[in-house]
Amino acid sequence: MGGDGVLGKGLRVLGRSIREQPRLFAIGVGGSVLFSVLIIAGAYIVGAVVGRVVVPALDHGHVGAAALAGGAGLIFAVSAAKVMGLFGRRLGAGAMQFHLQATYRRRVTRRYLELPLAWHHRHPTGTLLSNANADVEAAFYPIAPLPFAVGTIVMLVVAVASLFFTDWVLAVVGVGVFLALLGMNVGYSRRMSPRVSAAQRLRAEVSAVAHESFDGALVVKTMGRESEETQRFAAKAGELRDALIGVGRIRGLFDPMLDALPSFGTLAVLLVGAWRLRQGAITVADVVSVAFLFTVLAFPVRAIGWVLAELPRSAVGWERVQNVLTATGDMVYGDAALPADAKPATLRFEHVDFAYAEGQPVLHDVTFEVAAGRTVALVGPTGSGKSTIASLAARLVDPTSGSVHLDTVDVTTLTQESLAAAVALVPQVPFVFDDTVRGNITLERAGVDDDAAWRALRTAQAETFVSALSQGLDTTVGERGTSLSGGQRQRLTLARALAGGPRLLILDDATSAVDPRVEAAILASLRDSDAAASVLVVAYRRATIALADEVVYVEHGRVVAQGTHADLLATVAGYANLVTAYEKADAEREREKAYDEQEISA
Repeated sequence: MGGDGVLGKGLRVLGRSIREQPRLFAIGVGGSVLFSVLIIAGAYIVGAVVGRVVVPALDHGHVGAAALAGGAGLIFAVSAAKVMGLFGRRLGAGAMQFHLQATYRRRVTRRYLELPLAWHHRHPTGTLLSNANADVEAAFYPIAPLPFAVGTIVMLVVAVASLFFTDWVLAVVGVGVFLALLGMNVGYSRRMSPRVSAAQRLRAEVSAVAHESFDGALVVKTMGRESEETQRFAAKAGELRDALIGVGRIRGLFDPMLDALPSFGTLAVLLVGAWRLRQGAITVADVVSVAFLFTVLAFPVRAIGWVLAELPRSAVGWERVQNVLTATGDMVYGDAALPADAKPATLRFEHVDFAYAEGQPVLHDVTFEVAAGRTVALVGPTGSGKSTIASLAARLVDPTSGSVHLDTVDVTTLTQESLAAAVALVPQVPFVFDDTVRGNITLERAGVDDDAAWRALRTAQAETFVSALSQGLDTTVGERGTSLSGGQRQRLTLARALAGGPRLLILDDATSAVDPRVEAAILASLRDSDAAASVLVVAYRRATIALADEVVYVEHGRVVAQGTHADLLATVAGYANLVTAYEKADAEREREKAYDEQEISA
């Protein structure tokens, strides 16, 4: 990405920002222009005070009180007005920057919610966090000095005009200094572009590695992978460090030069001004005014450099944010609605095929039905497509071909609200928010009050342990439910799904961490509940499978058989072998558990 391209992209980001916040930009620029014009006015007032008050005082040995008071009053008035301009500039710039950052953070996070699950699978969580935070900040970082820079450009135009009005030789010196500053800043921008781009990319990669390590902390600790994860993070962090050092070196090279150039300009003005003074072309007041003008211009001119220096970072950040905002693949909802009743729903798959974005087929011609009020177990070996079927049933993804119906309605034609009210999915890995038990169950949904929460907890066999917590529903369970056991977390997420009164409940191995007796009680409660729902359960345990009314057996993404557990056990060899293997594994786990309990008691 070349410097010219980055400069153009960065300027387009600034233009868009101004169009989105014209009022705040006007306030900032108005204050900046007032401040800048008063800087030039102050320089000429200082020159006039020196020429009309200080020089006569040195010549005659005294100064008139009126002249002294008048000069002091003018300087004070200009200073007070500059303070007002400074206040307006900073207020407008700060409010504009923070407002844009907040707006785009909301837009990015809303876009995350709109994009389908398949899109999220292709993008690491660390990168998504970086898009919503670091990239949004970078995109609008030049906004802070922008009004100052615009005011400075106005100031430079007025300053050059006043220099030509004062003396054309001094004006040539001033224009040369200003052009040198501009050229240096453009060169700075070109050299910064690739380094800033690399740094922004590495920030996201470091964030992704850190998030993955923290998210998998249990695996890292139990597998003794601490040193390897530390090395992996250190390597990526080292790359980021080197990239930022490269950015710092460029800053370290150009910043002193940008600081020194106005000072050299002041020195040149004094030398040329002394020569022109001896020629009688200008007065002492003119020399003092121009020299003072260059002195006070040294800092404001840097504002242009600040904007140009941040344009590469802004362009890169904006491009990464736009990659999210313009991402395609939205899940489009229809306008159909299901009847607002409490009857269990019928789920029907008709010739469903599905393939992920990589193109690898997962499901082939899947057809089966979960009749209203029935519990159907979905059974199959690992990788057979069970979780994908669960995701299709909840419409987290759409089939490549075929259709999924709820009652007699294609789920793709339903409104999002109607689908969410009718279907609830309890995932394989329970997620608990760092909130109270009540907050985790109700999620601030309309109509889900404490009574609904307790009913859901009762059905999920979680009422007893929640009642035993120190503050009941008001107990905070910690990040990811760290204060709860695995089985308690599963029952809490099940209660969350039940609290909304779904007509179809999908359990993706959602009771694997609870005792088989508790699991049987949960399924019995679901069947006997006043708000009974049809249930599709991805099952592994023989005890769970046996409780289902019907079993759908899948292999290699195809429905091989459908019927009762007893029928499939007697007629389908693959099913019988799989269930027997599950049973042996369960028995082995029970023996290990009993042995551990004996060891502890001993």
